[in-house]
Amino acid sequence: MRISVVTISFNQARFLSECMDSVLAQDHDDVEYIVVDPGSTDGSREVIRGYGDRVIRIFEPDAGPADGLNKGFALATGDVFGFVNSDDALLPGALACIAHAFASTPGIDVIAGCGYLIDADGRRQRRILPSRFTPWLYVHEAVTVFQQGTFFRRTSFETVGGFNSENRIAWDGELFLDMSLSGARFAKISDNLALFRQHDASITSNGGHSSANEAYRAHRERVFLKAVGRDRTRIDSAVDGIARVVKYTSDPAYLVGRISAAADWSRRARREHIAVREFQ
Repeated sequence: MRISVVTISFNQARFLSECMDSVLAQDHDDVEYIVVDPGSTDGSREVIRGYGDRVIRIFEPDAGPADGLNKGFALATGDVFGFVNSDDALLPGALACIAHAFASTPGIDVIAGCGYLIDADGRRQRRILPSRFTPWLYVHEAVTVFQQGTFFRRTSFETVGGFNSENRIAWDGELFLDMSLSGARFAKISDNLALFRQHDASITSNGGHSSANEAYRAHRERVFLKAVGRDRTRIDSAVDGIARVVKYTSDPAYLVGRISAAADWSRRARREHIAVREFQ
């Protein structure tokens, strides 16, 4: 089973080698790696060139991250697709695990695994678990998507026509929504597959700006209309809360996993606090 992985990179030379090494060091025997750079000026392209023919390179302008990903997957020849941002990374054995999961569940189209949130220096902050994905849960903000650990069959990607290239807010979530609306079948696994890095220059760090918030509200209204067939109303704001309850009560394994992850994080925080206090 060939797995095609696409990385979009723009001025992330600080983290790029770690990301690329994590993909190229996978022990799965059939990996195709495509790296898209629309015009970095920080040395990223030199880093990418350094990997020679181990990487398929796309050095051309694009209309944003979603468009760059579409360009990458247009060249992909794999049976299964995944994408890892240039400041994130795969964990060892991730692709072999995914290949086994797809081979053993031929009726499943999208598989989401777990992983860790890390800081700029690579320190693990907490474990991330994906939740059950349905269109209703997604449009009511009751879904946890772990994009770095989510892989999907080529056929599902082609069925929906790839990413919405105009989406600059949550192109991954809209892709999975489109897949779900088209009938794709989702599954979760408990294996840790990837690392999601948050730092000052990451896209998620901009969520506090009013312009970003306004853009997200517009995005949310648009995907709600796509999934439900009508505009959001005030009643839907109340339904959002109900959906979050359903998120946990309909998926006991996710609830247990979240409780376990929170307990592990609490124990770690206490240990580190005690260690710092004793050192001081």
